[in-house]
Parts: sequence; structure tokens; C-alpha cells
Amino acid sequence: MKIIKLVLLSSIGLLAMSCVSRKEFEQAKANYESCLERNVEKDRTITSLKERNKSLEEQMNLIHKQNDVLQQNLADCMATGKAGTVNIDKLIGQINESNAYIKRLTEARAKNDSLNLALSNKLKRSLDNLNDSDVDVQVQKGVVFISLSDKMLYKSGSYDVLPTAENVLEKVAKIINDYKDYDVQVQGYTDNDPFKNSASGCIRDNWDLSAMRATSVVKLLQTKFAVDPARLLAGGHGEYQPKVPNTNPENKAVNRRTEIVILPKLDQFMQLMDQKIK
Repeated sequence: MKIIKLVLLSSIGLLAMSCVSRKEFEQAKANYESCLERNVEKDRTITSLKERNKSLEEQMNLIHKQNDVLQQNLADCMATGKAGTVNIDKLIGQINESNAYIKRLTEARAKNDSLNLALSNKLKRSLDNLNDSDVDVQVQKGVVFISLSDKMLYKSGSYDVLPTAENVLEKVAKIINDYKDYDVQVQGYTDNDPFKNSASGCIRDNWDLSAMRATSVVKLLQTKFAVDPARLLAGGHGEYQPKVPNTNPENKAVNRRTEIVILPKLDQFMQLMDQKIK
């Protein structure tokens, strides 16, 4: 978050000095402040989702153990005959409630996995005529990742999306719009070659380039393909999260990418996890 803040602040300062008029600078500053507020909120949401997802696994394991204890207690009561009918009925009720809770959690997780798989399959079918080196769709831990190569999206050293790439983004946007309960992050990445040239004069390094590329895709999804901007988040990682080591031109091409990350809203999990077993 601090990195995004520094990149945006430096970009606005540079725009103020050399690239835009005073009016445009004020608008850019207002946009930055709005974006910053949304970034903070998105970061909190993502952190909360990750924590709750981890807690879900821990809670399910705990409930399974609790269920085993209840089953053993019931067996002991039935075997010894020392417990009264009230205690046995209470144990049976607790076991039934525990089993029902486990079933709800399992069904919710299965439904979420099923939705993500369906979303991924739709994307793959929609983009199956493209070169595999240009587009990669994967599902990892309940999140859909679409990785797009930089040579398909931009000219070298530029953040303007090529007209030929709009067909791909249109297909992605259509599916994003079909899944309105999902949030969308667009993340820019570069290789570790120092940034050398800029047609606009507003980009100084790989941080700027990766952030501007992500923002260009976000703006296109919003303005041309009607994706709700409240669902969108743009960020740049520069050269610091490579997929593979930057040891040769082929690997560097893999690392120069823009990723569209589709995040499910785990409302069902949250509701279920907030329910307490009596």
C-alpha cells in the first residue's frame, strides 16, 4: 500500500511539473485521493477475506474434533447406562447441530469452488483462439488469474493499450460483467531491465510503467466495456514479483505481463462462520 501511495504521489508531482495543465493536475490529484481511499478499503477487504478463509479451515477442523468428542460421549452414555434420557437427548441434539453446521460450511465452499471453475472455463473458452504465450487463465486458492503478455497489450515502453488488444479485454469484460459479485484487480509487472524511453515523458522507471499500464486497462474496462469502477482496483509491482528468474529474454517476456485477478466475495463463508454452535 505504501508503494502504491509513493508511486501515485510521484506520478502526480511529475504531471504537475511537465505533462499537464493546472486544471488537469487538479483533476489528477482528486482522482488520486479517491483512488487512495478505495485502495485502502480494498486492501482491508482482501486481508479480511484471507484471514476468514484461513479461519474457516481451522474452524472446520475444530468442529470435526468436537463432533468426535460428542459421538464418544454418547457412546459412553449408552454403554454405561449412567446418563439419563435428558443428557442423551442433549448430546444427540448437539451432534445433529454440529453435523448440520459442517454440512453448511462444506456446501458453501463447494459452491464457491464451482463458481470459480465455471468462471475460469468460460474465460478459457472465450479466449481459446489466442496464443497460449499471450494469455494464461488459472484458478489458485479460489481466485481466478488472467495473465496477459505485454507484447499483446502495448508497444515497448508504452502504457497505451493497442487497438488489437481491445478484442481480448472486451471478452474478459463481458464475463466480468456476468459475475457482478466479484471484485477485479488489475496488476502491472515488468522485467528487471531499466526503463529507458518514454514517448510521453511522464514515466521514469518500471514502477511508473507497471502502474500506468494497470491503470490504462482499468480505464478501458470502465469507459469502453462498462465494468463498474467500484469493483476495480489498479496497482503496479514493477520488476519485484517475477514469475521466473530474469535470466534470459524468454523469461523476461514472461515477467512482462498484466494480470487481471477476479476475487470472489466470500459473503456466504462470512455469514456461516459468524454463526455460533450452541
